[in-house]
Amino acid sequence: MSQRPKCKRVLLKLSGEALMGERAFGIDPERLTAVAAEVTQAARSGVEVAIVVGGGNIFRGVSGASQGIDRASADYMGMLATVMNSVALQDALRRLGTDCRVLSAIAMQEICEPYIRGRAIRHIEKGRVVIFAAGTGNPYFSTDTAAALRALEIGADCMLMAKKKYDGVYDADPETDSNAQLITDMTHMEALERGLRVMDSTALSLCMDNRLPIYVFSMSIPDNIRRVLQGERVGTIVSTDLEERAEE
Repeated sequence: MSQRPKCKRVLLKLSGEALMGERAFGIDPERLTAVAAEVTQAARSGVEVAIVVGGGNIFRGVSGASQGIDRASADYMGMLATVMNSVALQDALRRLGTDCRVLSAIAMQEICEPYIRGRAIRHIEKGRVVIFAAGTGNPYFSTDTAAALRALEIGADCMLMAKKKYDGVYDADPETDSNAQLITDMTHMEALERGLRVMDSTALSLCMDNRLPIYVFSMSIPDNIRRVLQGERVGTIVSTDLEERAEE
């Protein structure tokens, strides 16, 4: 990165689907390496990076519940899927020479460290990339909510929402409405009132209450993380009020 990063400490929320590439299921090794390379570039520029990865490429709790599995059990299964993705991403980062730790909200000491807020912050201060696995450790809460919670706990300057399909937030579903328009900036309240697909309402409310800005962009477009961190207008910016947006 040739310019000074815009944010010092960030929480990157990756959807599980962002690791699939063109596959219908699981993890694509080339896509995994590409994601790790962008995270490595950010970390080496001086940005402190923490990550929450979804598990939708392996198992999605809500989907499992709709197929007859008890909702709490399905959500725990989804948490385990996020651990698998987190360990895979950790391995990819380490192969690129990036120091990384996985901290899980569900204890599994043979695989990763337990989530302890002070330990996570200490790892980040030492320049390590930290991956938060297993969501919040509780059913009925999405990885979006886990990302918002962890971002606030570590004092992140902003949250980066990396999507697989979309390059930001649209005023309608692009898959069903050919006239859907990209919204470049908006407030948290606008997103909630209009029911737009930024993240789930619990996570969005948490960000709004704590004035945490959200940058929504496509992970499928190379170099987008660097561009966002350098302050380029990429995708959609969700912030608390008009004054904050005017400062961007």
